Order: sequence, then C-alpha cells, then structure tokens
Amino acid sequence: MTFLNILFMIISVFIIILSLLQSGKSDGASGAITGGNLNIFADTKERGPEVIISRITMVLCILFFTLSIIIHFLMTRGA
Repeated sequence: MTFLNILFMIISVFIIILSLLQSGKSDGASGAITGGNLNIFADTKERGPEVIISRITMVLCILFFTLSIIIHFLMTRGA
C-alpha cells in the first residue's frame, strides 16, 4: 500500500510542475478581471513542446484519477 501512496505523491508533484510549465491561453489575471478579450472557445493551436507537455499532463491526470479510486477502494476494503 505504501508503494501506491508514494506513486500517488510523485504523480501529484509532476502534475503541479507540468501545469506550471504550460503557457497561459488568455491575457492572465488582469485580463480576466477587466474582461479584456477573453474568448474561452477560441481555437488555439499548441505547437512544439506545448503539445508534449499538454499530453503528458493529461495522461498524468488520468493516472491520478484512476490511482485515487484504486487507493480509495483498497482503503475501504481493508477497514
């Protein structure tokens, strides 16, 4: 069980790091507050390393979600 917890923490740290590495897709906080040119449904294409970082983040998030469900069921079954 400790292996799953350690793996869960490692995935969490990588998700945080990769999320911080991704570039913003809007004007930032000032644009959100002032309402400046914020289009959520704009068709923005990612290029180069942005695509790789985005896909790795997506895979890690899926692993995070799956692992959290597995850990939950193992903890409730053992109690």
